[in-house]
This record gives sequence, C-alpha cells and structure tokens, in this order.
Amino acid sequence: MTAATAPRTAGAPAARAGTSGLTGTGTLVRLAARRDRVLIPVSVLALAGVVASSAQATIALYPDLGPAIDAFRSTLENPALVALYGPISSLTIGAFSTFKTVLMGAVFLCLLAYVVVRRHTRTEEEEGRLELLGAGVVGRRAPLAAAVLLSTVAVVATCVLTAASAVAVGLDPAGSIALGVAWLTVGLTWVGVTAVAAQLTETARGTAGFALGALGVAYLLRAAGDTAGDGSPLRALSWISPLGWVGKVSAFGQNRLWVLVLGLLAYAALVLTAFALLGRRDLGAGVLPSRPGASRGSLGSVGRLTLRLARGTIVGWVVAFLVLGGLVGSIAGNVQAFLESDETTKMLRRLGGGAGSIVDTFFATELHVAAVAAAALGISLVTRMRSEEASGRLEALLGAPVHRDRWALAHLGLAVAATTLVMTIIGLVAGAVDGSRTGDVPGSIGSLTGAALATLPAVWVCVAVALLLVGAAPRLTGLAWAALIVFLVLGELGALMDLPGWLIAISPFDHVPMLPGGSLEPLPLAALLAVFAVVAVLGLTALRRRDIPA
Repeated sequence: MTAATAPRTAGAPAARAGTSGLTGTGTLVRLAARRDRVLIPVSVLALAGVVASSAQATIALYPDLGPAIDAFRSTLENPALVALYGPISSLTIGAFSTFKTVLMGAVFLCLLAYVVVRRHTRTEEEEGRLELLGAGVVGRRAPLAAAVLLSTVAVVATCVLTAASAVAVGLDPAGSIALGVAWLTVGLTWVGVTAVAAQLTETARGTAGFALGALGVAYLLRAAGDTAGDGSPLRALSWISPLGWVGKVSAFGQNRLWVLVLGLLAYAALVLTAFALLGRRDLGAGVLPSRPGASRGSLGSVGRLTLRLARGTIVGWVVAFLVLGGLVGSIAGNVQAFLESDETTKMLRRLGGGAGSIVDTFFATELHVAAVAAAALGISLVTRMRSEEASGRLEALLGAPVHRDRWALAHLGLAVAATTLVMTIIGLVAGAVDGSRTGDVPGSIGSLTGAALATLPAVWVCVAVALLLVGAAPRLTGLAWAALIVFLVLGELGALMDLPGWLIAISPFDHVPMLPGGSLEPLPLAALLAVFAVVAVLGLTALRRRDIPA
C-alpha cells in the first residue's frame, strides 16, 4: 500500500498523510545505536573507569587525609588551580579523590553528547543520507529525535555507571550520587546545545564551531566566576555557565541535587528550540545563511585548501593552549606546598614517573596531559578526510590534477604541524610565566619547551593510527577516539592503577621521557618515530588501494 503525499517543498522530504513528524524514530534510534556500538560503550566505560580508578588509588594512598589537609588547603585554593579544575567542595577524601575528574569528566561528557548529536543530525544531512531516509516512511523530526534520544541515553548511562562505580570503590554514596547529578546536569544541557547548533548552520564544521565555541565560553565564564573574590558580582558568572553548575552541585560537600533542575530546564528549552528551528529551514540548509565565497578562488594547492578549511579549529586550539600554558605556569609556585606531604609526592611521582623536584614532576605530568589533548587535535584534523570522502567533495577534488596521496599527506602534514605548534605554545607560555618566579626566564622557557616537544612522537603515533583507520577501515574511523582514550588511561593512569607493565607499554605516552627533571633517552623516541612512519605508510598504502568512496 502506498501513502498519499502532499506537495514537496524544495530540499525537504515528502510529507505523508496519516504520518507524524516523529514516524520512524524508533528505527532510527536502533540504526544510530548500531553505528555507535563501539564509540558509546567505550566512552561510557572510560569516563566511569577514570573516576573509579582515580578514587581507588587516592583512597589507598590516603587512608587518613587529616595529616595532609594543611598542605592541601593553600594549594587547592590557588586561583589558577581553581580556574583550571574548579573549587574543591570540601576537604574530604571523596572531594579530594575526584577533584580533577569532576569538571574534566563533565567536559568530556559534553564532548560525547556533542559527537553523538552532530553525527546523527548535521553530518548525516550534509552527506545526503537523511534525504535518502526521508524518501521512506520517516518523519521530518525523526532524525533529530533519534539523535537526542540516543545521546540522552548515553549521558544518563555514563552518570549512573559513574555514581555506581564511585560507591563501589568506597566513596560516600550521597556524594557519589551528587557527582552523577552534576555530570547529568551539564551533559543533558549539551545535548540541547548541539541540537540547536545543528539547526543553525548547514555544515558539520559550523555545528562544531557553535557547540564547541559555546563550551569554551562556558568554561571561561565558570573560571571567571569561581576565581572572583567573595562579594564580587562576577561570582554570578558561575551560575550563568552550565559548567559552573557542576561545581554548584558541590559533590561530596553540600550535595545540592536540586541544581539538576537547571539542567533539565535548559535541556527541555534547548531541545524544543531545536525542533522549532528544524521546522523553519529546508533539508540541507541552516537557519543562518552561509557566507558566499569569493567570485574567484585564490587557493593554488591542496595543502592551502586543507589549511583554509581547518584554520578555525587550529585558532581555537591555539587560544586554548595559550590559556592552559598560563594556568600551568602560574600554579607551579604553589606546588611547593605539597613538599610537606610525602604521600602527595609519592602520588605525583607515580603519575609523572619523573625525577627532579616536585615542581618538575608537576610540569611533566601536566605536559603529558596536554600532549593527549594535542593528540585529539591531530586526530580531528586527520579524520576530516573521512568527512570529505563521505560527503562527495573528495571526488570533485580528485577530478582535478590532484593525487590522493598529496591530499592525504596534506592532512597528515597539517596535523603534525598543528600539534607541534600547540605544544610549543604551552611550553613557551608556561616557561615565561614560571620564569618570573624562578628569575630565569630563558632557562624556564628552554626547559619547558623542550619537555613539551619531547612528547610529540607519542602524539604523532596517535595521528598515524587515525590515518590508518581512514585508509584501511573508513567506516571505523571513530575508533581513533577510542584508541586515544585507551592510550590516555594506560599511559597516564596505568601506574596509579597498578596495571601490568606490558599493558601500560601499549600506550605511546608511556615511552616519552618525563621532562623536566628526568633524563632524555633518544632510543624510545626514535622507536616512536619509527612506529609513526610505519603506521602512516600503511595508512597511505591502504588509502591508495581502495575505492573512493568506500
């Protein structure tokens, strides 16, 4: 039996008599869940596992937090540390063991929500698959509804599993539930933020600009509010920012569960706004008009084209690393307070694994975390290749005198250059800020810049893995992010979790020197560079031998 159809507007799927705008939502949810059957479970388990493992290690290290409280107090109240990780809710073992993971985990949960919603809305629409689905019995609102539902389930599952794992390792149940509520508040909000962003622009890159830009603004507003003095009107900024709501829950402190109401209201308002905007635009278009390009192109090479398309992303990361470098450099002076606690020194050395002073160990640990972030930048630049291929733009490009090897090398070269740039920036800025404390600005800059650059071979291995997936298994390109999460857990937390050495060695970050303070051994770095070269060549060879698109 065929369904009667109403007149079709330009670019929109045919409407069907007797069907609602949500027809087919359940089927699309199952389809989206199948496509994300690796990404979502790995991300959920990783986020919950990091909280549980960090808490378990801290509890084992500090069975009695009392003797170390005085040493912690002045350091944890340092404005730079508060700006980076948020205020600690209380001087209890629960609050201390989740101090870094509460806000940073919330940010990663926002990224998970963003990835799921964007992938199943704007990316599918840009690549033409939603138009194909619209030819079937699928309502106009069904794809957005399916993406919102799947991302909501992913956020809720992460929060529930995180709270349960925190209780399982011995943390206070009330505080653990409050931690889950804090994440749920901001995670649901970012489902709505990304849903709205996907309606405003007609490209996946534009959606990323709006959603991730809003996340950056929320982080800066929260930092300004959390570091403002008592009685300052700027304190209200923490209530304006959704990331500020995470701290306002005060997990393992006051446990304000009612803050979840703010997240639910924002979630409902944003999702309803997204559906309203959906009805005001054509399929394949955005609410905001696209800026017309120049009448005559000026890009003369595939490398310049690749840089032009990625310039917004790179500028955003450069700004973020400038801020991060300033924060890390300013925090170092207060790390000396930790010297009063042998337990804290032991924990930092297990995390950093380096020699030298406690300040050197702190810098080594933070630079390794920054290297993981730089690897994320490199992966995002390389995996754009898959988006270009799936959208059909690559076929048009290869129709010109452009070889696919040149195109792939342009993305790989840009990823290598961009990661080198941001790690250089964090070393320069952190060194300049710390040099004002030590009185040796050139020495601090040289030491920290060299330490930052020493992490690059591990970063480039992650980039090469992404290239290999694009070339050999394009449908599994998303596994590059799962690999980065695994490398992060093994390399940065493996020693603290007492994992076997052979398992930790899988992570490339386990083989870079812990500088400053440690010794620079060229053999591991040479081995990482060799792995990078071999994996990159394998990725280029696989790309050369398969059909496009595939």
